[in-house]
Amino acid sequence: MRMKNRAGIVTAAASGMGRAGAEMFAAEGAAVAVVDRDEAAAQEVVAGIEAAGGRAVAISADLRDVAAAKAIVAQAEEALGRIDFLWNHLGHPGPGKVEGMAQEDLSLAFDLNLRSVMATTEAAIPRIRAAGGGSILYTSSTAGLIGSRYSPVYSAMKHGVIGFAKALALRLADDNIRVNVVCPGPVMTPMFHTFGSRPDAAQKTLEEVTEATLGVVPLKRVAEPREIAAAALFLLSDEASFVTGAALPVDGGITAR
Repeated sequence: MRMKNRAGIVTAAASGMGRAGAEMFAAEGAAVAVVDRDEAAAQEVVAGIEAAGGRAVAISADLRDVAAAKAIVAQAEEALGRIDFLWNHLGHPGPGKVEGMAQEDLSLAFDLNLRSVMATTEAAIPRIRAAGGGSILYTSSTAGLIGSRYSPVYSAMKHGVIGFAKALALRLADDNIRVNVVCPGPVMTPMFHTFGSRPDAAQKTLEEVTEATLGVVPLKRVAEPREIAAAALFLLSDEASFVTGAALPVDGGITAR
């Protein structure tokens, strides 16, 4: 089992890629803190993990609050006994436009894509160090590797996530803490349709968003959440023991162009 005797945190873990990751890590032997704003959905994920013989705890928090973003780490450690890994998966699409964008929309995108991530990381580092080392993972995007004409604010935030991770990989190497990033392309999650249906973007149905997406993905399909979770599992596990500072595209070939 690739995560046996490990304990850690997955944020935004009640649905989509985060849920798939929490379930996969637990199946591989990890004890997982399932963190999400939706308490009922987080509890449902935990119930499924426990029913399969795994160990998990649900933690409900609004990570826009910096104090809450830090507190989840202490809560997870208290419940699980230690922290070996952290997957900062939380993200938000932000406004589609730049001209005339509402500042509250920009602040929300910054809070969820960067500020909360940094706060949770700050709280996790000394605990992972105390455990003898471990792994920190971030979710960026193909938009963090190349520009997105439809989501420039999101692209800026996700480029920032990669820069933060690369710098931390250098800073934490002496502590035996690896830091990496998974960069999904389009994935069939609740957020997928959001990108094409934002109030300040062109209104599109799910079918229209999917059709437009397939035109730019060489593999001609949208990923399933488990495919991103599998990449996350690799980067968090000892299979990636010599990998740090990497930003791994899982994008069907988008960034190969």
